[in-house]
Amino acid sequence: MTQDPQIERRAGLAYGLAAFLFWGFAPIYFKAVAHVPAIELLAHRIVWAVPMLAVFVWWQRAWRPLDRRAFGMLAVSALLIGTNWLVYIIAIQTDRLLEASLGYYINPLVSMVLGMIFLRERLRPFQWVAVMLAVVGTGWMTWAQGGLPWIALVLAFTFGFYGLVRKTVRAESLQGLFIETLMLAPFAYAGVAWLYRTGQGHFLQAGISTDLLLVAAGIVTTVPLYWFTQATRRLPLTTIGFMQYLAPSIAFLLAVFVFEEPFGGARLVAFTFIWSAVAVYLGGILLAQKHLY
Repeated sequence: MTQDPQIERRAGLAYGLAAFLFWGFAPIYFKAVAHVPAIELLAHRIVWAVPMLAVFVWWQRAWRPLDRRAFGMLAVSALLIGTNWLVYIIAIQTDRLLEASLGYYINPLVSMVLGMIFLRERLRPFQWVAVMLAVVGTGWMTWAQGGLPWIALVLAFTFGFYGLVRKTVRAESLQGLFIETLMLAPFAYAGVAWLYRTGQGHFLQAGISTDLLLVAAGIVTTVPLYWFTQATRRLPLTTIGFMQYLAPSIAFLLAVFVFEEPFGGARLVAFTFIWSAVAVYLGGILLAQKHLY
């Protein structure tokens, strides 16, 4: 039975909004569990994501046979996404959510440059302008704070390379993430077990609220991703491209107005360049889509 396109589109918008809103407000969760060291929290994120992803893969019948090369590429992407998760947790725990939001603002622009370098994709003039504005904004922040905004750059480039690697692997999104977490799982399970045996861990040793928060790490990891995959099946990539800026925008507002991270003149100038880059990027997409460019 063919689904009504309008119903499918509305469902896709609902899934997409749910995913990006969830990711946008996720820092609240990571702040709540900030008393747990970042590496331990990362381990629990993997430990509890594995069974949940297994259920989603089974439910969606998302398993497909993969060759040896695919598993090798997924090993690389596992390392990239694990690094991305860890640095994001560190950013929130060290009150650098503003810098993390900067990373996710510039991530699509980094992905464009990586596509040009590795996939020989051609950038249009408006894309070059967006990239140059982002470079100026990042350079200004580097100069103003006396050092590279490494959290923003690591988040942008690890996720950019992650997308590049995953683009070359013929695997469902859920299946790929499931395999990636399985590859990381032995280290995560061993780490959690060692921390428990030595009395240095927090699970089952720091109160029921901490236990529940750590188990919830699996939900934080898998549920928005499931919503995102449902959205991508129903919506054009252009729509997804616009919606992806919801998450860093919410994170930015949380950082400034809830967590009260400093946002002085130097950061305002840097973010103005970044926001201008985003505006040029999105405006160019709209014009290209309407064949006015």
